[in-house]
Amino acid sequence: MVNAGDETAGNPEPCVVGVDFGTLSGRAVVVRVRDGAELGTAEHEYRHAVLDRELPDGTRLPPDWALQVPSDYVDVLRHAVPAALATAGVRPEQVIGIGTDFTACTVLPVLGDGTPLCELPGLSGRPHAYVKLWRHHAAQPQADRITALAAERKEAWLERYGGKISSEWEFAKALQVLEEDPEIYHRTERWVEAADWIVWRLCGTYLRNACTAGYKGQFQDGAYPSRAYLESLNPGFADFVTDKLEHPIGELGAKAGHLTAEAAAWTGLPEGIAVCVGNVDAHVTAPAAGAVEPGQMVAIMGTSTCHVMSSDQQGAVPGMCGVVDGGILPGLWGYEAGQSGVGDIFAWLVRTGFPAAYTEAAAALGRDAHEHLTALAAEQKVGEHGLIALDWHSGNRSVLVDHELSGVVVGLTLSTRPEDVYRALLEATAFGTRIIIEAFETAGVPVRELIIAGGLTKNVLLMQIYADVTRRPLGVIGSTQGPALGAAMHAAVAAGAYPDIQAAARSMGKAGRGAYQPDPDRAAAYDRLYEEYRLLHDYFGRGANDVMHRLRRIRAEASA
Repeated sequence: MVNAGDETAGNPEPCVVGVDFGTLSGRAVVVRVRDGAELGTAEHEYRHAVLDRELPDGTRLPPDWALQVPSDYVDVLRHAVPAALATAGVRPEQVIGIGTDFTACTVLPVLGDGTPLCELPGLSGRPHAYVKLWRHHAAQPQADRITALAAERKEAWLERYGGKISSEWEFAKALQVLEEDPEIYHRTERWVEAADWIVWRLCGTYLRNACTAGYKGQFQDGAYPSRAYLESLNPGFADFVTDKLEHPIGELGAKAGHLTAEAAAWTGLPEGIAVCVGNVDAHVTAPAAGAVEPGQMVAIMGTSTCHVMSSDQQGAVPGMCGVVDGGILPGLWGYEAGQSGVGDIFAWLVRTGFPAAYTEAAAALGRDAHEHLTALAAEQKVGEHGLIALDWHSGNRSVLVDHELSGVVVGLTLSTRPEDVYRALLEATAFGTRIIIEAFETAGVPVRELIIAGGLTKNVLLMQIYADVTRRPLGVIGSTQGPALGAAMHAAVAAGAYPDIQAAARSMGKAGRGAYQPDPDRAAAYDRLYEEYRLLHDYFGRGANDVMHRLRRIRAEASA
């Protein structure tokens, strides 16, 4: 490690900057290299947020679309990074590197110089010219065909993704562009993960990061799906890899390049400092939470939840988002699973089911809506509300990998209150995590510890429910900015301050082990409810009743 020196002796300690690009905003954190101390943070909300109903010019979008505007990401560099530096009281010359993380499966079509197609004259009204956010699920038909053909041809890579390819991923979204707007597809010179695009903007060098290439681009054992396979999907898709996707791959924690003069002007950082290879928000969080040993699963809980874990065991876990050699930590198999909606589901209830009387009561007590519903729900015993819910309001990522599934609440009566539904939804997401853990263990990949990160760690009731439902002690990351901290740690490695991310984690990572312990009585009560959840999960999710898909088709016909 770099000898940081003594700031009081006129030798300022070196720092790194991590920037976390989330679903609705970007956050920057300034971190001291020596010990991971977070000296200053700042957040900048995307001006256009998520485009799920219409484009900025008013062009209407069909159901299941979710787009973004790439200039919003650059605005984070312009605003959040300088603000974080100012808050930290750190001089720019102390910063030795910058690292970034992004929501995975957030992809955009660009020219060969990185210019987004939506910024070209005449294309601002074309939906397929924009960034497709991770929760853009309109490519489900393409994903189904990708999976079916791979199974038919016995493609070896399919097993590495739990037997199903998601509509969120690179190939499904690109195939949708080809089949719905061929002109945009043919004008696309590079099909880029936003995680790599932002690094490109920072250092002028385009590298594909090993994480998204493996988990979202079906890059396994040094190769993408073959030309013959792609041609069988659609003759026009045959050269997708060679023409638009294939590119040199940068290893996690490696240096992608040096900060350009333009990016230095945006950020207020010194030109020429190290820029780290891009990474995924969930994956960088694992070392930030100190999870560098096999079997330590980290659940990063926010609008959605991503479950990541490294293991010395390779297994075919049904419905996982992928297993990649070195996908999180070098020398170990990196696994990813997830839930498409978690915090988004709680927010939906507050947005649509929080009566005026509750608003007044919460204001009188100095609570926001979530705090108020949580306090009321915490007064209940397990099962008192008489409800069971399925957490599929944004589809199911793992283990069913079906984004055309939808939410369910069973047991509603005329006496059901908002806090009853709120608690049932909290519990449903915990049940979904238990389904994922059991899938791993059934496949011979043990989950020895569960560590929680993300914004939802502040909800004490939710954390206790997860401990009780999973029957596991919960660790909690010691940072409110886990992804940004993880990105900064990777930047420290790229800048040469540490030899590898494991060494950085030992000095800079932080987590409280066993912060929540399962209560035996509540855990037993939740076992009964979990059995009901599993019955509904399999009934609606495994084909016994296909009503959710039929309703989707009816909605699509009505919308058309």
